[in-house]
Amino acid sequence: MDYETIVYEELRVWRNKVLKKSSLFNQLSKKAQKKINSMIPEKAHQIITGSIKNMVKATLAGSNMTTKKPEPTELSLFERDQIAKEKLVSYRKTAVVEGAGTGAGGIFLGLADFPLLLSIKMKFLFELAAVYGYDANEYEERLFILHVFQLAFSSDEKRKDTFYIIENWEQEKEQLADMDWHVFQQEYRDYIDLVKMLQLVPGVGAIVGAYANHNLMDTLGETAMNAYRMRHFELQAEK
Repeated sequence: MDYETIVYEELRVWRNKVLKKSSLFNQLSKKAQKKINSMIPEKAHQIITGSIKNMVKATLAGSNMTTKKPEPTELSLFERDQIAKEKLVSYRKTAVVEGAGTGAGGIFLGLADFPLLLSIKMKFLFELAAVYGYDANEYEERLFILHVFQLAFSSDEKRKDTFYIIENWEQEKEQLADMDWHVFQQEYRDYIDLVKMLQLVPGVGAIVGAYANHNLMDTLGETAMNAYRMRHFELQAEK
């Protein structure tokens, strides 16, 4: 099989994974998450929520990112995927080191991990946009980036809604004026709280921080690559 045929099959498998029903484990994790959240000081929650909200708004405005020029249009999907995988390895290493360092520092440095990791994730997504030939200076492309982010880090129910928007981006983008910021930050928080809050626990923070950041970057990388692959096939179908 040629490469695009293989990727198309991978997309089918990934789509089924994204849209599958919520597992019992996820339901139980949600209950555990609420219990842990009740033990964390309210000030910590406020810092985390504020950092998420401010970072994503700055990202959409394009004020805190240095965007790269899109890769040449003659690159094949295989070549773009290879570059994307190299970017993921690099950013994942950065996130792991950052997570271990802040996790070892107790609750105050642990809190600093939230905006730092968020910045790493956003910069990675901006670079991936360029890899797949899109200009993140354009408002609609920054909206797409935020929807990819939301698809990676949201509840099962919200993930289905976001997946539909990304899968039908060329049609859906015309109806989008802005993000629902309250939903965006809450979905992200609910997704990462369980594991990241454990990073604030003395003694295990460094291990948890490194492991969590590794997995979170893997999730984001898989989601972003497949989102741009879907756009590739959607545009091909329109030609």
